[in-house]
Amino acid sequence: MKKLYALVLLATLCTIHSFACTNVIVTKGASADGSVMVTYAADSHQLYGCLDFNPAKVWKEGAMLKVINWDEGNYMGEISQPGRTFQQVGNMNQYQLIITETTFGGREELWHGGGVMDYGSLIFITLQRARTAREAIATMDALTQQYGYPSEGESFSIADKNEAWIMEMVSKGDGSGSVWVARRIPDGYICAHANQARISTFPLDNPEECLYSPDVISFAREKGWFNGEDSNFSFCDAYNPIDFGGARFCDSRAWAAFNILCDGKFEWTDQDGTHTAAAADYLDYAMGHNLQHRMPLWVKPARKVTLPALADVMRDHFEGTPMDMSQDVGAGCNSLPYRWRPMEFEVDGKKYVHERAIATQQTGYWILCQARGWLPDELGGIIWFGVDDAATSALTPVYTNVNAIPVPFAKGNGSLTEYSDTSAFWQFNKVTHFAYLFYDRVAPELRREIEEYQDLCTKSVAETDAAVLKLLEKGNRRKAVRLMTEATSNLATHLIVRWKQLEKEMLVNYMDGNIKVTDSDGRYKMNTEGSDIPASPKHPAQRERWLRGIVNDHGTTLEVK
Repeated sequence: MKKLYALVLLATLCTIHSFACTNVIVTKGASADGSVMVTYAADSHQLYGCLDFNPAKVWKEGAMLKVINWDEGNYMGEISQPGRTFQQVGNMNQYQLIITETTFGGREELWHGGGVMDYGSLIFITLQRARTAREAIATMDALTQQYGYPSEGESFSIADKNEAWIMEMVSKGDGSGSVWVARRIPDGYICAHANQARISTFPLDNPEECLYSPDVISFAREKGWFNGEDSNFSFCDAYNPIDFGGARFCDSRAWAAFNILCDGKFEWTDQDGTHTAAAADYLDYAMGHNLQHRMPLWVKPARKVTLPALADVMRDHFEGTPMDMSQDVGAGCNSLPYRWRPMEFEVDGKKYVHERAIATQQTGYWILCQARGWLPDELGGIIWFGVDDAATSALTPVYTNVNAIPVPFAKGNGSLTEYSDTSAFWQFNKVTHFAYLFYDRVAPELRREIEEYQDLCTKSVAETDAAVLKLLEKGNRRKAVRLMTEATSNLATHLIVRWKQLEKEMLVNYMDGNIKVTDSDGRYKMNTEGSDIPASPKHPAQRERWLRGIVNDHGTTLEVK
C-alpha cells in the first residue's frame, strides 16, 4: 500500500499497487470502555472486500507453509510451520492480538530485495503464531531475518488487550532481512499513520517503551543516510524522507484523525515534557507547505473515544478544513466529496492535486478491531467489519472465535471480476455508486441507516456477550462458539437484506434527478386520490458555487438576453 511521492513522481508510481491505507490506534486508557481499538482501511482499486479466516490447527513435524504474496498473488516460497497455529480472523486472532498496516515505500533502492516474507503474509502468519503485541514484534523480526523481507517500507499497528505499539520496518534490499523500530503508545493517548513513516528519534535504552533492530542506525550510516550522534537518529528522516506527497496525501489523514478526536487542540508528551498546540498550527505541514513542522507521533484525545466516534473518523473527507472536497466547484451540484483518479492534473503548465481523504471510493474493506481485556479471550476480541467506502457503509461485529465467516463477507463469494448477489461488497458498491450520483441527498439517508444498524449491532453484542459468558462459565465452549457465530451471521444477513431494499428505494425516490414527494408517514403522495401517478416531484435548488463555475466557464453562451 504504497505512499504517493513528490508530485513530479506521482504519475510513475500510480501502478496497480498504489494502495493507500489509514490506521488510527486508541490505547486502553484513551477509550470510553477500556478496550484497545485499531482501525484500518484497505484502500485499493484492486482489492475485493472479504474477510480472511484461518482456524487454529495442529501441524505435523516438518510441515511447510506456502507463502503467497498478498499484493501480487504470486508464490514467494515456503517456511516451516510451528507445532500449533492460532485462529486468525482478518487482522485479529483468537487472543485479541491486532496487526494492521500502511505502506510508506521508503528508499527505492531497498525495494524488492529478495526473500519470502512480504508484509501482508507477515501480518497473517504472525497472527497465527503470537499471543501479545510484544510477541508479535519479536515474531515479525524473527520471520523477516530468517526468510527475508521483499516488501517496501511499512508502518504496522500492533496491539493486544493491554497495550498498543507502532512498528516501522524497511527491507535491507538484499534479501538479508529488515531494520525496524517499534514504540509503545503511552496509555491514554492515540496514534495514527497513513503511508508515511512517523517515528523520528526514539529512546535507545528503554525496552519497556521502545524496541528496535540492533543495526537500524548502523545500516543507515552504511548507506550514507545518517552521520550524526545515535541519540539524534530519526527513523523516518533516514528511511522515508518527507516530501510534498508524503505530507499532503498521507500525513494529512493522520492530522485529520487527530484534529477530530482532539477537538482541534493537540496535547502530547515526549522526552522533553508535555506540550500543547492548536491543530491548525500543523495545517501548514498537513498541506505540504512546511515540511519541517512535523506533527507529534501521538496525542491525547479531548475525551474518551467511543467506538462510534472512532468509526466516524474513518468516514472523514476533511470536512470543515481548507481541504474539504465538498465545497469547491469540483464537488458538482450535489456536494460530492470525492475526486476520481488520477489524483494529479495539469492546467496551463501548472500542476494541481485532488485531496486524498481518509474515506475514499476505492476501499476494499475497512475494520475497527476491538480488544476487550475485561472479557475472556474466547469472547473479548471483535473485528467490526465493513466493505467499500467507509463513509457510506456499516460495520458488522465478527467475534474472533467464530467457527465460520458470514456468507456476505466470506472469501470466494464473488470477486472484483465476478458479481455475487449474496456478497456485501457488491451490494454496498451498488448503493454507494448511487450515492455518488446524488451525494447530498443520499448520504444523509445512508447515515441514518448506518446509525440504526449500529444500534442494532451494539444491542446484539451486549446480549451475545451476556449469553456467551454464562456458557463459558459452565464450560460449554462449543455452544458458546456456535452462539457467537450465529449472532454474527444473523447481523450480516440482516444488513445485506436491508441494503438490497435501500437500492430499490433509492432508485424509486431519486430517479432522473427528481425527489418524489412523501407524506409524514413516508408514503408517496399521488397526483389525485386513487391515481397511480405520483405528485409532481421536487427539484432542489442547485449549489451556487457550482452554478458560478458554469457561468465563469460558459456564461456568455448561456446568458438569457
